Amino acid sequence: MISLKRNTKLELVEALGKRTRASSIYNPGQTEDFKISRGKFSDFLTCQRCFYLDRVKGLAEPRTPGWTLNETTDLLLKKEFDECRKHQKPHRLFAQYGLDHIVPFEHPAMDDWRNSMHKGLMARYKDSNIILSGGVDDIWFDTKKECLIVVDYKSQANSKTVEPLSYLASPYHEGYKIQMDFYNYLLDLMEFPIGDTSYFLVVNANRGASGFHGVMEFTETIVPYQHDISWLDEQVQNMIDCMNLNKLPESNISCENCAYARQRNTEEN
Repeated sequence: MISLKRNTKLELVEALGKRTRASSIYNPGQTEDFKISRGKFSDFLTCQRCFYLDRVKGLAEPRTPGWTLNETTDLLLKKEFDECRKHQKPHRLFAQYGLDHIVPFEHPAMDDWRNSMHKGLMARYKDSNIILSGGVDDIWFDTKKECLIVVDYKSQANSKTVEPLSYLASPYHEGYKIQMDFYNYLLDLMEFPIGDTSYFLVVNANRGASGFHGVMEFTETIVPYQHDISWLDEQVQNMIDCMNLNKLPESNISCENCAYARQRNTEEN
């Protein structure tokens, strides 16, 4: 996809390929606080070279358009769960999954925690200058175990029925599990009690309907996930070590961005 740079007024402007905000660029060895989002941590796990070029060298990758339909399902689900949160009652889906003892978590910072662009969950990594952050879709509360449950909404359109036992087995959903582990890791760093299970609420559009008719039908499935935060300390430290390098790290051999950059450089020369 070829992307054109526009300003806030949607006017075409010169694309420089570099970030302009100094606060978004890390200087190896710096002592000032630096914020790393869940998305950037995932970038590090995917390709260290691309991550370094972004966070340290300040290269700005081409933007992609927003997923407005996915954002809409998220918005509407949040409205539903906020109504349950207001009255501290279980959501309508909970009974069929044996989750009647769970209610949406009530906390004054909930809106901030769900604001992935500007706030989100935030915690300092040990005694470092790195602030980790991530915006959650929702957090529920287990009234029996008195612990928090991270929830992530997922929207899709698949002709196959969502099967809780196999949903997370797909290689394309590996990132979902990393995402959930990271959110629980943040809550743990923030010293909130977390349980053993998180949930994905998957809404699947019916592609077999007779027509659109101004309505899109969805099925709703709650998928449990036994999250694991034990691996994150090591990888967060590896990420920090990578940022403090004074040379470019190796790329992932499967990284298409790096492959494109190499081939383009070859063709232009």
